[in-house]
Amino acid sequence: MRSIVLTKGVPDFSEGAVSFDEDGHLERGKTPTVMNPNDEFALRAALQTTVRHGGHVSGMSMGPPGYADVLQGAMETVYTDDSYLLSDRELAASDTWATAITLSAGLEKYREEVAEIDVVFAGFKTADGETGQTGPQTCWAMDWPIVTHVIALDIDPDERTLRAKRLVEGDVDEIETVEAPLPCFVVTDPEFEPTYRKASHRLTHKELRAETEERAAEHDDHLTTWDHTDLNLDPDYIGLDGSPTIVSSVDPIPKAPSEREATMLEPDDGLDEVLGEMQPYAAGAGD
Repeated sequence: MRSIVLTKGVPDFSEGAVSFDEDGHLERGKTPTVMNPNDEFALRAALQTTVRHGGHVSGMSMGPPGYADVLQGAMETVYTDDSYLLSDRELAASDTWATAITLSAGLEKYREEVAEIDVVFAGFKTADGETGQTGPQTCWAMDWPIVTHVIALDIDPDERTLRAKRLVEGDVDEIETVEAPLPCFVVTDPEFEPTYRKASHRLTHKELRAETEERAAEHDDHLTTWDHTDLNLDPDYIGLDGSPTIVSSVDPIPKAPSEREATMLEPDDGLDEVLGEMQPYAAGAGD
């Protein structure tokens, strides 16, 4: 099976890592970039597919040169055989639509010059934009079937079909089973859990994980970079010029106050009364 995993770099939103300017705009240059957390589930699904059926997994991302580190992280932390970075200045400031156009061009070039693709995996949504649009829009540009909110899957290579369990929209308690012909897109849900029931699968998983960690140490040897000319893309339809979305403003997430009001109590300040009020809750008897 030949799989592609689409991944993206996002700001590290851990406490103290995000930097905003005086106008409240995110300063990406001063904020560390990490792999989008939801993309890890897509990588796990691709690895599961490779463990069960054999094959090849390529990571693909569109972004600045620094996104090579994101692709390297994907290779090291989960699994990929190689990486493809779509990058140059003409692609800067792309919205999800322009990104999808670029990614679809990258997928078509991959099919023409590298190999046919069986499944493209994408994460649910990114930690910065949270639109959940790039995967489905890229699929639309490819005119392939898509299965979203996938929590479990398997593939029948002989029948060229994918069978998946997915969460029904709007109701995480309801699960449906669907089938799709290959090639197709799969958008994994954060509830996705890979399964390796056979001992042979668990052994293969261990071997592949060791191989990918070793390969990641020499990531540059496994990285291919394509710019917009390589992809035969018109600058009018990519980057900022090709992005119909207009962002009016970005509001930073408010930080919790560093200091909170507190009342200091001494042993003689009526602690018995306070403890008496709290005891039912500590015992689980409160509302």
